[in-house]
Amino acid sequence: MIKKILALLKGKWVRRNSISYISFLRDNGVEIGDNCVFRSPTTTRIDLQRPELISIGNNVDMNMNFQIMTHDWGSLVFRAKYHDFINSTGKVVIGSNIYFGTNVVVLKGVSIGDNCIIGAGSLVTKNIPANSVAAGVPCKVVCSLDDYYNKRKALALYEAVERVKCFEKRWGRKPLPKELREEFIYYVNSNNVGMYETMGVPVKSQLKEAYNDWMEYHKESMFPDFDSFVAYCENN
Repeated sequence: MIKKILALLKGKWVRRNSISYISFLRDNGVEIGDNCVFRSPTTTRIDLQRPELISIGNNVDMNMNFQIMTHDWGSLVFRAKYHDFINSTGKVVIGSNIYFGTNVVVLKGVSIGDNCIIGAGSLVTKNIPANSVAAGVPCKVVCSLDDYYNKRKALALYEAVERVKCFEKRWGRKPLPKELREEFIYYVNSNNVGMYETMGVPVKSQLKEAYNDWMEYHKESMFPDFDSFVAYCENN
C-alpha cells in the first residue's frame, strides 16, 4: 500500500508542470528536443513501456489529453481465439515545429513531418508529411501549411473585428491593449512596440524567435495606433 501511495505521489510530482514532465520522459528514455511543451501533463499519456520507440523533435506543442501509443494488445484476443501470441509494436517519430490540438492520439508506426498542425480530436494512424495541416478520425491531410497560412491571413482581420465587438457588448466598455493579446499585429510596429510592451501587450513573448524578422518587416502597421484599430472594428 505504501509503495502504491509513493508511486502515485511521484506520478503527480513529475507531472506538476511541462518542464518536470519532459525531464521525466527524457530520464525514462524518450528522445525529445528543445522548446517543447505539454499544455496539460496531468492528462497526457506517453507509452513508456518502450521509450526507445519514441522520438519528438524541437518546438512541439502538445495539448491536453495528448497520447502516444507504441503498441497494442490485440494478442489478448488472439491468445483466446487462436491460442497464439503475436508481438505488435512500432516507433513514433514526431518532427519539429508541430502543434497538436486537444484530444489527439498518435498510434504506433506513425511518422509526422516537420511544420505540421494536427487538428483537435484527431486519431493519427498513418504518416503525415511535412508542411501539412491534418485532422480527423482517422487523421488525414486537409491542406498544405502554405494554403492554411494564406487562409488564416485572409480571415484574421474579420475575426479581430468580431472579437472587439463581442468584448464591448459583453463588458460594456472598450478593451485595453493588454486585453487583446493576439490582435497587436494590426497596430504595433517597430516604432511603437516599446510603448505597447509597457502597456502589457506581450509582443516579444508571443513572437519569440520570429520577433526580430517581424519587427524588420513591420516598420508600419495597418493602423497607426490601438484607438484607430478599435474604431475600425466598431464601424465594420
